[in-house]
Amino acid sequence: MTTTLTDAVAPRAATRTRRVFVPLALLAILMAAVGFWPGYFGPVLAAMKAKTALVHVHAVVFMGWLALFAMQAALAATGRIALHMRLGTWLFAFGTVLIVVGVLTALGRFEGDVTSGNFALAARRLFAPLRDILVFAPLLVAGWIYRRRPEIHKRIMLVATNVLLVAAVSRMLFLGTPPAPWIMLLLWPLPTYIAMVHDFVTKRLVHPAYVIGVLAMVAMQVVLPFRGTDTWIEFSTWLAAFYR
Repeated sequence: MTTTLTDAVAPRAATRTRRVFVPLALLAILMAAVGFWPGYFGPVLAAMKAKTALVHVHAVVFMGWLALFAMQAALAATGRIALHMRLGTWLFAFGTVLIVVGVLTALGRFEGDVTSGNFALAARRLFAPLRDILVFAPLLVAGWIYRRRPEIHKRIMLVATNVLLVAAVSRMLFLGTPPAPWIMLLLWPLPTYIAMVHDFVTKRLVHPAYVIGVLAMVAMQVVLPFRGTDTWIEFSTWLAAFYR
């Protein structure tokens, strides 16, 4: 059988594409570490500030997701696709745990703010984590649906992981407190931006999954003022009644 030039180049191009996800996963871990260092990792390591057990669980699960994503990227990049797919089922189960823990952590902080009498703070701080979960969850489901279509699957999973970095980037004190929306949208989607550039350089196109991901992150910033509306205050008031 004759092997064409296209046949020879295609596997190499696919390998290069898989390999770019490893440094992007490491970049995501770095962004999370930088963002959460002042408020969590630094104080915990220095035993300066006590945290609730649920906060510690949330931190472990969140960083665990990033570590597992990096591991899956490494397995794919080194050609161990069968193992990557076997572990994928557990990764999606872990993603479900992440969602549950995220909701419980948000509600736990909401309860603490309500019982301390600071309802305005409670309503404001509840919005962002629920918004993040409402965007991450459909991406996780889409990643599962397209798990046998790797060109779509891997891009969706990168976008889903990138979405989770919003809390870390918003806590980067050197960006401002809080960072301006344009700064957030410049730095927060950085892994996706790099992946888009890589797509364009290697394929002369940008995959729709990245475009949808960036639009989702823009929308997440656009809807942030909703937390000050009467509708959200009414919902928060209804929810707070369960904690009083």
